[in-house]
Amino acid sequence: MSLPDDVFTIMSKSLTPRDVCSLSLCCRNLNELAVSDKVWVRQCKTVGVGFVGYRDIVEWREGVSCYKSLCRFLLGVKPLIGIWVHQNPELGNVVYVMPGFVSVVGCRIIPQELGPLGIEDGPLLWASVFEVIGDFDGSLAFFLHGRERDCDYVYPGLLKPVNGACNVLLLEVEPRNQSSGGKLLHSKSLSHHNLDRRIRRPDTVNGVSRSQRVSGLVVSFSRLAFGDRRRLLELVADQVRLKVPDLAIGPLFPQVRDDGEDDVESLQKDMKLLSERRLQLMNMYKLGMGRNDGRIDPSQAELSKIKKSFNGEECHMYNTKRKNIAGYFKDSLKSILGRSSSINGGRSSNSRSSSSNSENKHVQLHEFLKSGDTIGLSLQASTVKLSTYRAWPNMHDNRFALYKLPMRIPASGQEYSGLWGGTFGWPPGRPTEDKPGKALFFLVLSYQESEGQRLLIATKILEGTHYVLHPNGSAMFVVKVDEISPDTFPWYTYEDSRRVDVKCAYNGEGIANGYGFRYPGSKPGSLFIIEDGLLAFVWKESRAVLTLKRLNLQELLKKGERVPSLPPIVNFAYLTKSYSNVFAGFSNTNCFSSTRYILYYLILFM
Repeated sequence: MSLPDDVFTIMSKSLTPRDVCSLSLCCRNLNELAVSDKVWVRQCKTVGVGFVGYRDIVEWREGVSCYKSLCRFLLGVKPLIGIWVHQNPELGNVVYVMPGFVSVVGCRIIPQELGPLGIEDGPLLWASVFEVIGDFDGSLAFFLHGRERDCDYVYPGLLKPVNGACNVLLLEVEPRNQSSGGKLLHSKSLSHHNLDRRIRRPDTVNGVSRSQRVSGLVVSFSRLAFGDRRRLLELVADQVRLKVPDLAIGPLFPQVRDDGEDDVESLQKDMKLLSERRLQLMNMYKLGMGRNDGRIDPSQAELSKIKKSFNGEECHMYNTKRKNIAGYFKDSLKSILGRSSSINGGRSSNSRSSSSNSENKHVQLHEFLKSGDTIGLSLQASTVKLSTYRAWPNMHDNRFALYKLPMRIPASGQEYSGLWGGTFGWPPGRPTEDKPGKALFFLVLSYQESEGQRLLIATKILEGTHYVLHPNGSAMFVVKVDEISPDTFPWYTYEDSRRVDVKCAYNGEGIANGYGFRYPGSKPGSLFIIEDGLLAFVWKESRAVLTLKRLNLQELLKKGERVPSLPPIVNFAYLTKSYSNVFAGFSNTNCFSSTRYILYYLILFM
């Protein structure tokens, strides 16, 4: 009890935030120590390790009431930091969640060709998907991003408590109860006042949350038919959308100047813009600025309008089908076969959802809508058991979801784990005169054991070609890290005549044309470890080479170029299978300016 404050502060480094909260309940003196900024700034530094630096913590403190509130925010968003993916489209759908300003931002990396300045110096194209902003007390506010009719919009919603081990982000619609202040029926509070109440168990079982199973009040969104889920998301998003004012169109995170400028004055200018943007968005979130329908909470939609929209569609479909004899016989045939069409006429994305067995598992839309007084968007960070094939998760093809890729920190015996980027061809990293538009590849390297052998697997998560050559999640090469290759590297120098120093080489197999698109073949090759931090996989027969360099994606995005987003729901999860670059049509930047690229898309969309 008589310890000096500074000594107690040093000792508090060994405590978790939950321990500090428990300690503050012991007595008045310990409570005064446990709520001091000295203690909580150390907790912020500990929680923020790996994604927020000390300078950011000090700057973010200006946007919250105290360091304890900032720690509450950091605990809430830390599990979201990292790389999230979806299997569609096949060129790659990579969303990287990174720090903003008292916020985290989900940025989609646009499939693209390598610019004339190379990977590290050229602007990386990206589009915003969503962001989570911290309020004054450290509570979380979720904004989905989207673009409609040449205007930028945000779509406010609620973020459920985040499980520290979450591996799936689900965009859903949730009924809410006005008597509980518009909160989710099964959520006591959005503001996370009890900091020590951390979710440690998986929060979903068969698509139903633990609180839903206890209360029995809310029907799980995942139990609706796919067509109902899709249309419901679109209708709710249309009602809650808020046009982004000019001030809030500014940067989402501090920028890195092209000329390397990083002085105090430019940083302060960025911080001022970011702070003003955050305050304006939080005012919109709380007060519904820019709306004239009288709603206090802009994240809530009127349930009556949703029901009216569905009923109107239902009547329209009924009248149309009465006039359409072919449609009548088609529906009769579906009924005989035990199949049903969804309420909005959309077809399910797989055959299982249209079978009679699966139909029995679906919940009727009216059962879902009667669970609350209002309705709104929500982001659910869940922990589910996922199977994988060569480090790529097996995904549902009809869930509005993003899946987290586990990223292991390089360690002894697994030195090459992590994110790498590169292109085909030598010299590495830059386009040449004969090949001005090299496709940019992102690969995640991970280690596995199979039949007693250690394997290094390079999984493709993004491909910048015009039309996909290899499916998303393909193993571009698999290397046996315990088998030394006797092969020699085909090139002795770089483009500037510097000598290439090869540390070692390993035997492996690289992707090749084989049985079908989803199950390609493989051909022998070698992975060369080069002194300059490069990896190069060379196919023996063709002498094709894929050169890779480790990437700092956060720094690349800070130097990158933002392009327009997709419409909101497909912006979160593009569920339509596509082998072309669906994101390129929404950008008018120079990185897509090769003549054959533009002609290809003109032909494709005519």
